[in-house]
Amino acid sequence: MSASTTKAAVQDIPAMPEPRVREFAAHSIGGGLALLLGLGGLGAGVALIVLGGIAESGGAKAAGIVGGIIVILAATFAMCGLNMVAPGEARVVQLFGRYRGTIRADGLRYVNPLTSRAKISTRVRNHETPVMKVNDAYGNPIELAAVVVWKVEDTAQALFEVDDFLEFVSTQTEAAVRHIAIEYPYDAHDEDGLSLRGNAEEITEKLADELRLRVEAAGVNIIESRFTHLAYAPEIASAMLQRQQAGAVVAARRLIVDGAVGMVEEAIDRITERDIVELDTERKAAMVSNLLVVLCGDRSAQPVLNTGTLYQ
Repeated sequence: MSASTTKAAVQDIPAMPEPRVREFAAHSIGGGLALLLGLGGLGAGVALIVLGGIAESGGAKAAGIVGGIIVILAATFAMCGLNMVAPGEARVVQLFGRYRGTIRADGLRYVNPLTSRAKISTRVRNHETPVMKVNDAYGNPIELAAVVVWKVEDTAQALFEVDDFLEFVSTQTEAAVRHIAIEYPYDAHDEDGLSLRGNAEEITEKLADELRLRVEAAGVNIIESRFTHLAYAPEIASAMLQRQQAGAVVAARRLIVDGAVGMVEEAIDRITERDIVELDTERKAAMVSNLLVVLCGDRSAQPVLNTGTLYQ
């Protein structure tokens, strides 16, 4: 994206506050050893309770049962720090409300059991907007919809910088699509102007650039965006279709006339070079008229035999 385009886009989008947190890796260890130790603690607690139950003295029995219960509770509490992280997922770790990092390594991981862990998907997602009716740059009502491919890049920003990052992406996508639609016409009247229908690649690139600026605060990366539906509104579709057909007819006629003029010019030049017939100004005009009628007409020419001369 050029510097001028970026500057214009920034001016149209409200400035987002600077993020208060950035993602960093949370301190975690492999959960296999912690799982074995936790299971061992549960086994030891059960063994203490059994030994306490079969003890003869009341003191040993109470000590065994109470000790076993404490060991089981401690092992259960310690095992609360185990986390199973699937590929394409992350765990955002908080300790008493403070962000303590993100776990992205998949598998069984172990962290401080006092922390809370929020699951967040880092997979690639699609968001398709509903068909929206807006007015283009010329004021014509049009219908359009778009699909956006995106993923969470910074889990801390996605969770803490916006209230709901899914709803945020959805709302900002619709806002960007509407903004692009009102900036450009469906069909440009001049050849140098950009239009939604004629310059789809350029327009979708501008849409993606604007989306990146809008959702950057949520730690979201826009991978691709495309229009999935683009058409005139039903109330003007027939009139605009006639206009497009008329434009196509005019363009075809212009091409036919340009080709016919070239053929007539070439025919006259060859006749003159080979001295087949001596053509004065009136004969040239008559030949040009007849050739243009034959070449530009919609129907086959009807031959006419002239038994006299051009002047009789």
